[in-house]
Amino acid sequence: MSDWTIEGDYHVDGAVCVRQAFNADQIAMAREAIDANLADLSPRAKRASAVDDGAFVEDFCNWSRLPVMERFIRESPGAQIAAELTGSDSIRLYHDHVLVKEPGTRQRTPWHQDQPYYNVAGGQNASMWLPVDPVDRSATLEFVAGTHLGPWYMPRTFLDDQAKWFPDGSLAEMPDFAADASRWKVIGWELEPGDVVFFNMLTVHGSGGVSGPNRRRVLSVRFLGDDMMHAPRRWTTSPPFDGLDRELADGVEMDHPLFPLLWTRSTGRLTAS
Repeated sequence: MSDWTIEGDYHVDGAVCVRQAFNADQIAMAREAIDANLADLSPRAKRASAVDDGAFVEDFCNWSRLPVMERFIRESPGAQIAAELTGSDSIRLYHDHVLVKEPGTRQRTPWHQDQPYYNVAGGQNASMWLPVDPVDRSATLEFVAGTHLGPWYMPRTFLDDQAKWFPDGSLAEMPDFAADASRWKVIGWELEPGDVVFFNMLTVHGSGGVSGPNRRRVLSVRFLGDDMMHAPRRWTTSPPFDGLDRELADGVEMDHPLFPLLWTRSTGRLTAS
């Protein structure tokens, strides 16, 4: 897997840090993609912080309208790293996700799993969390090691704790990890531009706020490996893929223009279409 330094065990912990996986040009491209997204937010964009607490802005699924975003996703090593970590022979894009916490945003991103919000099933997946600004330990993404092995916990809205996806009572509630700290192993890394975190979509994770003059711009890319299949929901997923259930059956591969093939083991990286 090249000369990158990997900290952690993806299969055991459900999250790893890959040191200096991206070079300066690739980080500059990611920064440009984030700034292009912030300058032209989509209808899916939302504010994930309280109105009196800085600004935490996120947006989804912009690769097809922002050329620099598509170029970064296709030309940087993220898909290849995802293939190696998941043991997959091919990697598709699921979606891009820009997350920006402006200076002084104290609000913590609560513990959650990503996959219950999604319309996919399977275990060979990887989410890439790439900051383009230095991130200290207090503001980094943290993970509860081993939670990618299950169970699924109830997904709730970040600001008002509402169950908008699975019905209340249908999934286990998120444990109070701090109340039984000896049982749970929490991992996280201080990061410099070029460092990246990869994690399974079912790994419980959360993060702190940002202090002082620090800004935390992150480009996250979600990758689908060999066993990932379509899992239509009766409710709107986050992000939404309206009408997809009319084009892809339940339990089939995510073979659709919305989810382009990025990398295969037999041919290597695919070029932009």
